[in-house]
Amino acid sequence: MTTLTHAGDTLTRNALAVLQPGFDGTTAVPDWVRHRIDEGLASVSLFGRNVQTAEQVARLTAQLRAERDDLLIAIDEESGDVTRLEVRTGSSYPGNHALGAVDDTTLTREVAADLGRRLAACGINFNWAPSADVNANPDNPVIGVRSFGSDPDLVARHTAAYVEGMQSSGVATSAKHFPGHGDTAIDSHHSVPVIDVDRDVLNSRDLAPFRAALAAGTRAVMSAHVLAPALDPDNPGTLSRRILTGLLREEFGYEGLIVTDGMDMQAIAGTYGFERGCVLAIAAGADAICTGGGPSDEGTVLRLRDAFVAAVRSGELPEERLADAADRVRALAGWASMSGAAERSGGAPDTGIGLIGARRALTVTRGETYAAPVTEAPFVATFSPLPNIAVGDETPWGVTAELERRLPGTESATYSGEGSGSQALAAAGTRRIVAVVRDAHRHAWMADALQTLVAARPDTVVVEMGVPQSAPIGALHIATRGAARVCGEAAAEVIVAG
Repeated sequence: MTTLTHAGDTLTRNALAVLQPGFDGTTAVPDWVRHRIDEGLASVSLFGRNVQTAEQVARLTAQLRAERDDLLIAIDEESGDVTRLEVRTGSSYPGNHALGAVDDTTLTREVAADLGRRLAACGINFNWAPSADVNANPDNPVIGVRSFGSDPDLVARHTAAYVEGMQSSGVATSAKHFPGHGDTAIDSHHSVPVIDVDRDVLNSRDLAPFRAALAAGTRAVMSAHVLAPALDPDNPGTLSRRILTGLLREEFGYEGLIVTDGMDMQAIAGTYGFERGCVLAIAAGADAICTGGGPSDEGTVLRLRDAFVAAVRSGELPEERLADAADRVRALAGWASMSGAAERSGGAPDTGIGLIGARRALTVTRGETYAAPVTEAPFVATFSPLPNIAVGDETPWGVTAELERRLPGTESATYSGEGSGSQALAAAGTRRIVAVVRDAHRHAWMADALQTLVAARPDTVVVEMGVPQSAPIGALHIATRGAARVCGEAAAEVIVAG
């Protein structure tokens, strides 16, 4: 059935206002985006596909803001492993796990403020960060180093510091993923994870950082596509009125924006259907729909617009609920427009705070057979797991580039799966080996590869760029707690200096 809409009517404008779509391109805003902004679209989102350089992004957002000065321009820029602004080079800032390991809230606040200034200089005024998840499950495949840690109090104080720092730069934050995605062994990009603990555990552990984020004044909270039976046995957070309205709005007293995680993720789209899931999310209490990570075309926006209009007309979605959601989006856009105006007027000089933080986050363990520093071009063996969908596979990681800069002639190869250690050993020849891993504790083949290398070559240097859950191994073991570019730089400094 075709839904008839009229571009100027209030219902259609509200239906567009709750969407945060993405689009393709780096140099010109598509005509369809301009038309939809004119018809009521209040937000757009940027992803790695829209980014080449900071200067290019600033030109692109200037085009968007020429259509609507108070447009909300969102990005998923956690820093650390999840970066869109530096998707082609790796982040200039360490991620949450590194900052949590340092446990200096002043550093976290300064890093977030510096990143916020950089985003504001690019014309971005809404960041889908920070992750407020408590990484309670060491086997978590999607959070890991994106979390400040496994201690709720630590995560809470650093979440608050991050919110304060970034919003001081005029960029709105979105604490995620409510009510918590840390105690899961399933990635919600694939299916619906279940956090099967009682309400007391949720209160003391998972919800504590979100209460801290609210107290710090976060302008937005992002929902999780996670089922928490103690809160709602039937619906995942994003679609749960008990969680979004009953808990977050009524019990916690939160009045800011509620934005969903990506609605094209299989936990929602594959279970409830894309359009249907978006309608259910708004009905449950969400205000903004994140849609642009996957589909990024005009047809998607029109289908969702029409789905909201049809749901209102059928009585499934109360019109006042859609209007309230749209008003909250516009309110945040107004705040961000006023708060970020000064920041957009100038650039964001590099303060070097990211590298300082990455250096402080390192844990260096020298083995019993500790060897001399690496002074000649080594062989870098990177053992790479399947990419985390939230992180993506576009962003380079490791230590090869930084070692090549210091030791020209450095060679490297990437390995995966059983037998990787023997393959790397054969390829290295007589050269010193630097083995780079990510979450070795979650991958038996990776741990086996390290054992193979160290047994044959005791002078092997090991760099763990994930959560350092396994015991240190190698002549020199460096835990970076993240794979940001600055983490690789900090590790390379230690490798050549000893």
